[in-house]
Amino acid sequence: MTQAARQHEEHVTRLRLRLRGAVQGVGMRPFVHGLAARLCLTGFVRNDAEGVLIEVEGFAKNFVATLRAELPPLARLDSLHCEDIAPRGDTNFVIETTRQGRAQTRIPADAAICENCLDDLFNPSSRFHHYPFVNCTHCGPRYTLTKNLPYDRARTSMARFPMCEECARDYADPTNRRFHAEPIACANCGPRLSHPPSELVAALRAGKIVALKGIGGFHLLCDASNADAVAELRRRKDREAKPFALMLANEASAELFGQPTPQELALLRSPAHPIVLIDSLKNLPEAVAPDMSRLGVMLAYAPVHHLLFEAAGAQRNASCEFALVATSANPGGEPLITDNDEALRKLANIADLIVTHDRDIVVRADDSVMQIVDGAPAFLRRARGFVPEPIDLGDDGPSVLACGGHLKATLTLTRGREAFVCQHIGDLSDAETFRFYEESAAHLLRLLDVRPEAVACDLHPDYLSTRFAENFGPPILRFQHHAAHVAAIGAEHGETQIFGAALDGTGLGDDGGVWGGEFLRLDGQGGFAREGSLSPLPLWGGDRAAREPFRMGLAAFAALGRLEEASTFFSQVPQAAQSAKMLGANYPQTTSLGRLFDACAALLGFPQRQDFEGQAAMRLEAAVRQPKALPGGHAWREGKLDFTPLLAHLIDADPDAREGSDLLHGTLIAGLTEALCALTQQDEKIALGGGCMMNRILSEGLAQNLRDNNRAPLLARKLPPNDGGLSLGQAALARAVLRNNSTSSLREP
Repeated sequence: MTQAARQHEEHVTRLRLRLRGAVQGVGMRPFVHGLAARLCLTGFVRNDAEGVLIEVEGFAKNFVATLRAELPPLARLDSLHCEDIAPRGDTNFVIETTRQGRAQTRIPADAAICENCLDDLFNPSSRFHHYPFVNCTHCGPRYTLTKNLPYDRARTSMARFPMCEECARDYADPTNRRFHAEPIACANCGPRLSHPPSELVAALRAGKIVALKGIGGFHLLCDASNADAVAELRRRKDREAKPFALMLANEASAELFGQPTPQELALLRSPAHPIVLIDSLKNLPEAVAPDMSRLGVMLAYAPVHHLLFEAAGAQRNASCEFALVATSANPGGEPLITDNDEALRKLANIADLIVTHDRDIVVRADDSVMQIVDGAPAFLRRARGFVPEPIDLGDDGPSVLACGGHLKATLTLTRGREAFVCQHIGDLSDAETFRFYEESAAHLLRLLDVRPEAVACDLHPDYLSTRFAENFGPPILRFQHHAAHVAAIGAEHGETQIFGAALDGTGLGDDGGVWGGEFLRLDGQGGFAREGSLSPLPLWGGDRAAREPFRMGLAAFAALGRLEEASTFFSQVPQAAQSAKMLGANYPQTTSLGRLFDACAALLGFPQRQDFEGQAAMRLEAAVRQPKALPGGHAWREGKLDFTPLLAHLIDADPDAREGSDLLHGTLIAGLTEALCALTQQDEKIALGGGCMMNRILSEGLAQNLRDNNRAPLLARKLPPNDGGLSLGQAALARAVLRNNSTSSLREP
C-alpha cells in the first residue's frame, strides 16, 4: 500500500449517530441524504422506534456540525449521540426501510403551509396548482393524521390514497422537497374537497354560514363584516357573547382590523399559526367580540383557506378586507366535529353549506389561542400547531399519567424526561367531551407506547377526571388543585421546590374548603404548605355563583356586615332581594380571586349572568385604562389578604366601569405584591399560576412589581396557567412522590 493510500484510509471514518426528538415527519431523512451527498459520504439513514439512525462513512469530520447547523425547519433535536465504528466500504448512501419496535420517538405538530407550497398552490404551471391538500416535508398536517409511530404513510390516514406515478417519483427523488413526505398527494391521487372554494365564497358573501372541514376539525365560518350573519351564527350556535376568532388572508390584513405589535405579528406568522389576541380597531360588528378591547386573529394556515381568500379577491401578501369569523364547530359544548357523517347530522341546523373532504382526521385539535404577556408568548389554549411537542422536565423519572381537572381538561403522560400534554379537550360535564377525553388518553398511551407506573388526579371526588383515574387502576395519587397549579409553573421552568401563588375560580382545598387565592410552598417531594390566602367571602349559591355574579355582590355586602343594604343596591336584579334574605352565616366561604372578580363586576353594574366562564372578569380587564391602587384598598395581616376596603369603596363611591376596573386591577396588584414579598426572600422565584393569570393587566403588573421588589416571577409559557396546565402539575408532583418512595399521597379507589 502506498503512503498516499494509507493516509487516505486513515482519514476515512464511519460514524453512527442516534437522533432523538421531533425527527420524524420533518424531512430529516431527505435532509440527511442530501447532506451526505454534498459531503460525498456513504452509508444510510432510517427511521425506527427510537428516532433516526444514521451511519456515514468517508471524510466525515464536518458532518455532525453541519447537521446541527442546518436542521429542517420543523425538526427539534433533543439529543444526538455519536460514536466511531469500523468502516464497511459502502459505495453509496441510501434511505433504508423503517424498522418497528417499542416507540421512543415522537411526531411533530401540524404546521401551516410553507411559502414554497404556496408558490406551488398559485402557480398555474405546477401540478399542485389550486390543489387544497398540497404539502411537503416542511409543512402540513402531522399529528392530526397519525395513528401510530414510527411515522410512515401506512400509519396515517393517507394510507388509503395510493400515490400516483408523479407523486411516487417525487417521493423517491432525494433532490425533491417532497422526498419521503408522507402526506404527499395531488389532484390525481389524493383527497378531494366536496365543494370548490368559489362556491364557499359565494355563500359567505350572501350572508350564509359555512361549515368547512380543515386540519383538526370543522370550522363554522361567516363574513365577519356582516352583522346579521354574525348574529345568526350566535343564535344558531347558542353562543350569546363569547368572542369569536377572525381568520384573515395574511399578515398585512391584520392591521386593517387591529393594532398588532411586532411580537404579535411574529407569533401570527409562526409555523403553528395560532389565534393571537391583538388590540381591536373596533371596525367590525360588535357581535364579533362583544365588550372586548382585543380581537382573536389567525392567519389562513391550510391550503384550502388560501384558496378561499383567493376566490374572494385577496392577493398574496397584500391586505384584504375580507375577514371571516372562524369558530370551532362544536354545537352544544360538545367536542370539535371531525367526521363527515357527524358533521352532516349535527351541523345541518347551523350551517347553510357543509364542505367536507375525504381525508380522515385521526386526532381532533382546536386552534391554539395565545397572547403576548410580559414580553413573551403565553397560551390561553394549547392545541393545533403545538401538540404533541413535549415539555422537558430536566431529568428522567417514572412514567405517570396525570388526569387534570374537570374544566379545560387535558391529560399528561410522562416518558423519561419528557411530559406530553394532550390538546385542549374542554369541560367534562358533556358526555361526548368525556368520550373525547377517554380517546385522548388511549391515543397518548398508544402513540408513546408507555405503561404508567401511577396515575395522578385532583382531590375532588366528583370530577370525571378523578373517576377516570380510579377506573384506570392503582396506584392513584391525589393532589390538591392549587398545589398542582404551582407545580405546573415550576415544572416548565425546571423547579420542584418553589413558592407560588395560585389564583383562580375554585378548587377543593385539603381542608375541604373552597380555595382559589392561595400562597403555597412546594417541598419538592410532592407536598406543600399553605402560607397564606385571600380573606374568604361567602360563596352564596355554590357553583351558581360563577354563573350569576350578583350572588358574589351579595357576598361582598355580607362580608362588610351591610347585607341589609344589598336589596336596594341590586334593585334591578329580581332574585337579589329574596337571595339577600336567605344569605346567612351557614354558607361556605371561598378564598377565590375569581369570585372576587365576580363580586367587583356585580358592584360595577355588569350583567348579572355570565354566558361563559370568566366573562365578567374579561369585561373588567377590557375596561382598564390605567391600573391605580386605591389607598387603603387592601390589608395584609396574619396570612390573610383582605380586599373588603376595595369592595366598600366600589359600593359607596359608585365609580363607573372604567374607573372601577382601574382601581380593581391596581389594588389587586398592590395587595398581591405586598403579600408575596412578605412571604418570600429577595431574589426568590415565585410561580404565578391559576386562571386569573390569563388576565394580561394583572399578570404584567404583578410580575413587574415583583421584579421591582427583587423577586423573580415565573409565568406560564409552555401551557395555559389555568386548568389546561393542571395535568402537568399533577404529573410533576406524582414523579416527586414516586422518586422519594413516599406513599402519603397514594390512595386506592
